Amino acid sequence: MSGAGGSAGSVRVRLDIAYDGTDFSGWAAQPTRRTVQGVLTEALSTVLRTPLRLTVAGRTDAGVHASGQVAHVELPEWLDPQVDDLLRRINRFLPADVRVRAVTRVPDAFDARFSALRRHYRYRVTTAPYGAEPLRARETVAWPYPLDPEPMNAASRLLLGEHDFAAFCKRREGATTVRALQRFAWAPAPGEPDVLVASVSADAFCHSMVRSLVGALLEVGRGHRPVGWPAGLLDRTSRASEVTVAPPHGLSLTGVDYPPDDELAARAETTRRIRSPGVS
Repeated sequence: MSGAGGSAGSVRVRLDIAYDGTDFSGWAAQPTRRTVQGVLTEALSTVLRTPLRLTVAGRTDAGVHASGQVAHVELPEWLDPQVDDLLRRINRFLPADVRVRAVTRVPDAFDARFSALRRHYRYRVTTAPYGAEPLRARETVAWPYPLDPEPMNAASRLLLGEHDFAAFCKRREGATTVRALQRFAWAPAPGEPDVLVASVSADAFCHSMVRSLVGALLEVGRGHRPVGWPAGLLDRTSRASEVTVAPPHGLSLTGVDYPPDDELAARAETTRRIRSPGVS
């Protein structure tokens, strides 16, 4: 017998997660380091009294935040009755800098990583002479130079589409660096005249890609590089040493899009075929 959303003898559960990444060494579990995956896995295993393994949509780096992270976990079918109360119970065991915002039974074809259509990130930077506002300082990078969003947006548009972003990625052995960048735009933050926000969306991102793109565009915005410079790096087959990786704390994973339930399996199959373990 199958549980609701799970394969035979199991139930698959989606977790929608938010965290302040400041005091985490990234998402992925690491021995002796505090990570989001480690904290969540420990809390889940404590609440449900069984070892569990989380699969995540995007493995964020140390210091990177999330308001729309997604993971899934496969539970034994006998735990299905506990899912209804899991949201309340799991958050009681979690520290204040990570929250599970929703717990949902999903079809067994749902894969938080491979079923995803696209990931959305936001990057916040302020040019205020006094730096970041104290209440936003953990998620806003203080930039010491004026920025002109017009050339930044012009340069960003030239990067849209499917390209090999090797110049902007830390290569992982056997991993493709071809990505489809669907959105890259800069706009003032509402009510914060000195803050610029980059909205970045793609089917997937390779390691350090968003922060490298942001770092390149900041150089355009301050007038140190021409509009066509970032797109000109797309001809490179390896990381461009002249691109500075922007600080991690300005970056947040804000959402992950998935297809309708009847298209989940096909999407996962397609993604597995064209991606390797470097998807993030």
